Amino acid sequence: MDHSTSVRLTTDPGQHPHVFAAAFNSGDPAAVEACYEPGGLLAPRPGQPVTGEQRAAANARLMSLGLPIEVRPRQVYVVGELALLIVDWEIRGDGPDGPVHISGTATDVARRGPDGLWRYVIDNPNGCA
Repeated sequence: MDHSTSVRLTTDPGQHPHVFAAAFNSGDPAAVEACYEPGGLLAPRPGQPVTGEQRAAANARLMSLGLPIEVRPRQVYVVGELALLIVDWEIRGDGPDGPVHISGTATDVARRGPDGLWRYVIDNPNGCA
């Protein structure tokens, strides 16, 4: 299945978490990667940031649960080309190895690209944990 047109980036930074969720829930790792700047950082565990292929692999591990992510943006602060996004998120359901409930409050930074679309520069799903 071609997911290349199923998830579109946004010109509204407050909608970017929903774009990420749609990409994640599509099951297409390339759609998830499109939500990040090329050098964008993911901190899957506090103090252990990853980029590039490691970032893609960390997201793929969560996606392999086969469960949707739900996001609830709590706060959005924009200054110029940068946005700070505080987002509650949750993955819940019956995974391959039994019940799953993972949640947190992300502290993320997105940047508006030259094309006017927002992408993650820093994706910190565990916030200040």
